[in-house]
Amino acid sequence: MTKTSKYQSRQSDEQGIIHWSAEENQIWHELITRQLSVIEGKACAEYMAGLEKLQLPQDRIPQLEEVSQVLRECTGWECAEVPALISFDKFFELLANKRFPVATFIRSREEFDYLQEPDIFHEIFGHCAMLTNPAFAEFTHTYGKLGLAASKQDRVYLARLYWFTIEFGLLNTADGLRIYGGGILSSPGETQYALGSDIPERKVFDAVDVLRTPYRIDIMQPIYFMINSIDDLFDISQLDMMQLVNQARALGLHAPKFPPKEKQAS
Repeated sequence: MTKTSKYQSRQSDEQGIIHWSAEENQIWHELITRQLSVIEGKACAEYMAGLEKLQLPQDRIPQLEEVSQVLRECTGWECAEVPALISFDKFFELLANKRFPVATFIRSREEFDYLQEPDIFHEIFGHCAMLTNPAFAEFTHTYGKLGLAASKQDRVYLARLYWFTIEFGLLNTADGLRIYGGGILSSPGETQYALGSDIPERKVFDAVDVLRTPYRIDIMQPIYFMINSIDDLFDISQLDMMQLVNQARALGLHAPKFPPKEKQAS
């Protein structure tokens, strides 16, 4: 979150309306129609129920207030308009106040299939449907409060908790594995890979194990963690997470299951 972004977020007008271009609305249309077909039978039931509540338009980018109205009714959350990149302090502050940060830009066609920065499609389509679920919403709120109070060093450990749940979490259901993590649900490639590939390791969620597991943001994940019920997230939110961070620190990190990122020539 400290690097610079090549994207410029759009600002809302005095009425809170963001005026998207026809091309930006078209990109949203192509992204959402493609991903709706990809996640069929792969997204968890709670996500699909949230998507039904949101009733996201397919022909245009939704206004944040449209999404916020539904979230407020369901769990007391709302969307917060933010620039392309924000500080960790701001990120945790927003979550601690039940405000989900949404960067108000949409990816270019050159990065249509993948971009490292979370755009409005990733944030709205990937995450907001799950924020209609009370257990998921409570977990995210607790996470924000923990992060806001944590030291810089502890936040590195907490980032792994966010990554392997909110972004890349899997759900072990009676009907088979399903997805609840927004980083998977907004990516066609990762949606197929997370459930269909025999390459990644899928592990039962253990908080200390998660806190000790390194990750990279620019590759398909070599490890996913599974919970058995979305309600498990509520139970996780009640754990003494900072004590578990101390345990993870004492035990040390697991060896990464990926090669180091190649340094770009300056």
